[in-house]
Amino acid sequence: MSYRRDNRASRTALFDNLDGIEEGGLRASSSYSGNIDEHENEKSLNSLQDRVVFLKRLTGDIHEEVQSHNRMLDRMGNGMDSARGIMSGTMDRFKMVFEKKSSRKTCKLVTYFVLSFFIIYYLFRFLMYYLYG
Repeated sequence: MSYRRDNRASRTALFDNLDGIEEGGLRASSSYSGNIDEHENEKSLNSLQDRVVFLKRLTGDIHEEVQSHNRMLDRMGNGMDSARGIMSGTMDRFKMVFEKKSSRKTCKLVTYFVLSFFIIYYLFRFLMYYLYG
């Protein structure tokens, strides 16, 4: 029941107090008399036609937006696939490096140097901040 009320309210908001379209024509309400003025009919039809044109343009814009987002997602997916390939190649190289004992020692040594560099860098940065701050 609530769905019908919401549907009717949204339809009323869209068609500005027109009673709606039923069975191919405008439904007559109790406020209409038997003699409907042709001018009022033309005015209502023009209003409906303007709204239909607006809705058609709006759906076209939505369609274009959806297509552009789909293209963007496809490009992003392709980029992720290429990144996945690069990362798997890098991981294979790391596995080869760690399989050898001498390479493992060299890698550990480089890691220690990099970590100590960052520790010293942030320590000096911290000291400079408090000294000259």
